[in-house]
Amino acid sequence: QVQLVESGGGLVQPGGSLRLSCAASGFTLDKASIGWFRQAPGKEREFVAAIRWIGGNSYYGDSVKGRFTIFRDSTKNAVHLHMNNLEPEDTAIYYCAAGAGGDQYARSDSYNYWGQGTQVTVTS
Repeated sequence: QVQLVESGGGLVQPGGSLRLSCAASGFTLDKASIGWFRQAPGKEREFVAAIRWIGGNSYYGDSVKGRFTIFRDSTKNAVHLHMNNLEPEDTAIYYCAAGAGGDQYARSDSYNYWGQGTQVTVTS
């Protein structure tokens, strides 16, 4: 059974940090692209970050550039999203996704496996 499981979400104060993790089972990520997307209530799903497993090239949405970093962990078949200097506007459900690859990393339809999401809430 193919499964992606996010973890690490929670409640954090503005300026704080969180690390999200996405663990894959049922398949390996060695030829995949892995993306993080987020969706806040009443808003469209937004691209956050992506990484190509081979080569490790990473990409970021404009709203998180310079604050978030995506990493691979090949020994655990997982990816991590380090989020720094969090703002209330970062509050959303964060989803990880995996796909076959390609260069359309910011498009949701480039991914065919999705996790159930993890809630990130940034508030004082």
